[in-house]
Amino acid sequence: MTDQSPPVEVFGALQDKEPASPPRSQWRDVWDQFRKHKGAVFGGGFLLFITLGVLFGPFLWDLEPTKLDIRNKNWRPIYTLIWDSGAKAGWAHPFGTDQLGRDILAQMIYGGRVSMAVGWAAMLLSLLIGTAIGVASGFFKRADFLLMRFTDLVLSLPILPLVLLAVTLFRQPLTSFFGSPESGMFVLIVSVIALTSWMQTARIVRGDILALKEREFILAARSIGSSNGKIIRSHLLPNVISPIMVSATLGLATAIITESALSFLGVGFPSDFPTWGKLLSDAVDRMQEYPERVMLPGILISLTVLSVNYLGDGLRDALDPRIRGR
Repeated sequence: MTDQSPPVEVFGALQDKEPASPPRSQWRDVWDQFRKHKGAVFGGGFLLFITLGVLFGPFLWDLEPTKLDIRNKNWRPIYTLIWDSGAKAGWAHPFGTDQLGRDILAQMIYGGRVSMAVGWAAMLLSLLIGTAIGVASGFFKRADFLLMRFTDLVLSLPILPLVLLAVTLFRQPLTSFFGSPESGMFVLIVSVIALTSWMQTARIVRGDILALKEREFILAARSIGSSNGKIIRSHLLPNVISPIMVSATLGLATAIITESALSFLGVGFPSDFPTWGKLLSDAVDRMQEYPERVMLPGILISLTVLSVNYLGDGLRDALDPRIRGR
């Protein structure tokens, strides 16, 4: 005799419900929000293009940027042939040559490598200084007053005259120490820019640390005996990554502009060492006759700084959960 028990009725409230779709990662949400910001996508793409161009450009265009060729001086860019068929231009020098016959495209590639290297190095160094001071000021109450007053003091200083004074005083000692004017000026300019641009990062990080250190998860970490170093490394720093990344993009733009200004004023790298600012400075005397020599490096500086600013704006929106949830 078989057991014919009635089927068990499963109530809907007791039935397990599987999620309709797998959970999304936080970085996927960040990327989706970042893609909605068209300016940030353009900025990130252009910054990547410029960075790869100055890194690998010398392998594609192998002319020496400092090679003199008087017989081929004052070539015009190739596009001038569109309205002036008799212009001295050709594909041998698509962006033209200067008054000494140096290829402008090679100078822009090599100058961009120097300017971007200064920008990235100064940005990273200022980020380290600003983050360290901001964390120490926000986490340790006894150090807050002294560190913030020191930050206010540096903020009140006139930055450009201070940078000019530092470059003038330490140019010769650093050149002698490193053995070449290029290496000495690179270290000097990176250090001077970093030491005069960390204050905004410190203020931003301090404000976030002050808000975070009173949160429940920090109190829980203290209650289980976590050291101050572990709390800072494991709990506080990961939660201030977003403002640090946004500050990094703005710091990169500031460093590029400062280096270009120093080179334009003639107190940066040596005269035969091309940077975007130096190309602008050399072209001023012949600006009316050859306007492209000012326009080309000026456009590169402007587009690079603009793309970095758009990138920072997009990162701010993408990394802020309040904006990302809209």
